[in-house]
Amino acid sequence: MNPQITAFIEGLPKVELHLHIEGSLEPDLMFELAKRNNVEIPFNSPEEVQAAYQFEDLQSFLDIYYQGANVLIYEQDFFDLTWAYLLRCKQDNVIHTEIFFDPQTHTARGIAFETVINGIDKAMQKGREELGISSQIIMCFLRHLDQDSAFETLKQALPFKDKIIGIGLDSSEQGHPPEKFKEVFEAAIGHGFLTVAHAGEEGPATNIHNAMKLLGVSRVDHGVRCVEDSGLVKQLIADRTPLTVCPLSNTKLKVFENMSDHNIVDLLRQGLCVTINSDDPAYFGGYMTDNFMAVAEALPVSLEELQAFSLNAIEASFISDEEKQRLVDLVTRFSREFLA
Repeated sequence: MNPQITAFIEGLPKVELHLHIEGSLEPDLMFELAKRNNVEIPFNSPEEVQAAYQFEDLQSFLDIYYQGANVLIYEQDFFDLTWAYLLRCKQDNVIHTEIFFDPQTHTARGIAFETVINGIDKAMQKGREELGISSQIIMCFLRHLDQDSAFETLKQALPFKDKIIGIGLDSSEQGHPPEKFKEVFEAAIGHGFLTVAHAGEEGPATNIHNAMKLLGVSRVDHGVRCVEDSGLVKQLIADRTPLTVCPLSNTKLKVFENMSDHNIVDLLRQGLCVTINSDDPAYFGGYMTDNFMAVAEALPVSLEELQAFSLNAIEASFISDEEKQRLVDLVTRFSREFLA
């Protein structure tokens, strides 16, 4: 790849809006926590775990993802997991991140909601103080479970409302459309939470439309199948509804066969507010810099377009206008100095 593009990507200040903290559990840490907590996992070495990360689709990934989460038991485990991710953020010049977590994955195993949120939150505080990385957290409902379970999770979250910026929807999209969670999202909005939802990854463009209409989402996670509906594309452009796209994840899960088939640059050129994110980086082969590099290697993209991904992410973030301006200034200053 062009060395200028490589250097630009490495130095570019980045903002991540689509990251599942449980999906940043690297094989080495999985083994360390399994040993520390005396949890049996069906692998004999970190290398064996890595070898198992060959997925045919979203479900084959989720099966192993939930197994890996079993090693997370104590507040310290959630702290260690989040801190390891934030260190990677520092390495990749990520200046702000909005992290997803899946409480039901843990509460179903008897782990208290408070254990999960406090461990993650303490690491985020340390990241702000020691690494200069701002962060927020979004609680996701698992869509393969029923809405009653989501309501129970919302109830558990309310005492920690000051720590949670928004509500999301993740897990298996097939067979679990947005309308299944309409009432719980209405309740969450009533409590003052912002909302986002995974839609249009494996599911059809209708899911994107319904996530916007029925769940009141501020942004759409993935959303790459919006191209199936030209009217929807026009609406996304007109409303500046952000899409948090995850290139390496999309190719690893066969949403696109190869990165050269990905529509992310085309969507950007059409005027959509698309962003680059890492999704579940431990499982999909890369964090933020890796995702930017993969796009730039496979698709013709200019430095200005790479910068636009960062500027779009700032625009789409859940921070104040004043903080957005500060981050925009950082990105534009970097680009100006780089090109000088």
